[in-house]
Amino acid sequence: MQPVPVIDAMPAASVPPTGLASTIGVGTWAWGNQLLWGYRADQDDPVLGATFDRAVAAGLRLFDTADSYGTGRLQGRSEELLGRFSDRCSPGTASELVLATKLAPFPWRWGRQGLRRAFEASRRRLRGRLRRVQLHWSTARYAPWQEGPLVDGLADLVLAGDVEELGLSNLGPQRLLALHGRLARRGVAIRSLQVQGSLLCPEPLLAGGLADRCRDLGVDLLVYSPLALGLLTQVPGHPAAVPQGLRGLLQRRLLPRIQPLLSLMGEIAGHHGVSPAQVAINWCRHHGAVPLVGMRRPSHVDEAVDALGWSLSPQEVDRLTAVSVSLPVRMPANPFQSN
Repeated sequence: MQPVPVIDAMPAASVPPTGLASTIGVGTWAWGNQLLWGYRADQDDPVLGATFDRAVAAGLRLFDTADSYGTGRLQGRSEELLGRFSDRCSPGTASELVLATKLAPFPWRWGRQGLRRAFEASRRRLRGRLRRVQLHWSTARYAPWQEGPLVDGLADLVLAGDVEELGLSNLGPQRLLALHGRLARRGVAIRSLQVQGSLLCPEPLLAGGLADRCRDLGVDLLVYSPLALGLLTQVPGHPAAVPQGLRGLLQRRLLPRIQPLLSLMGEIAGHHGVSPAQVAINWCRHHGAVPLVGMRRPSHVDEAVDALGWSLSPQEVDRLTAVSVSLPVRMPANPFQSN
């Protein structure tokens, strides 16, 4: 039996400047997802393990997952992989990890104890290293009676010391303000809120939007799909192969209509000697958001970490924003997103 490698941080010279690594997170939606990403355990698990190791060595510490990640019988697979890979970390590095999971408010999960069994299952899959628990989406639009007790139950977990931090997901400024007040009365802080955000879903990051509300309340804003399922990684003049399945359908529908944005991203990327993906990541970072970048290969880690070493100018940000808001299309909205 081969010894388990111990993963620790890179030498200091290889790690981004202090604090920068905390401005980007690792998204693990694809880990175990066959429907959108064609996951195959025998082929993908070794690569995902190497990806985790590279991310930790590069100084990344925030890993976002969910109890519903993984399709069909593989539900929970992302958490299982994170738990397994984190076993390879040294004790010091393991203590720095922020493994954050989202619990889905399915209809059969209701009442103050409605998420307790799901929480315990997630904690087991994450090998006891669950740092932040998040409500996966608000039920205010279709089952308002369900949301409050579930959030109270998550607050109970924090107050009891079962988990350190509480976060929310897929809700807008109105629900954020309401739940912030509800939790503040119990002395529980909202550590983070995550929503979809990118140059193809810019509204949460624009002035007067959700980013400003989060800043006012002291809540970290996390944005998922900052690369728009790969649409914003396209290099002008070098079209990538369109993936199969649902992602391919989306790309074939949107790509012809976002060429002005891709052209501008390519121009700016060329000026800085970087990739369009880094431009997309840094546009989100400029607006105070923490991009949750989906990473399935070590090269994805390298790309994201390289984006931490430079910044867009204010003029470049303005140009990108202007083209983004003028586009006739957007990424499909999350059906569970509340106001």
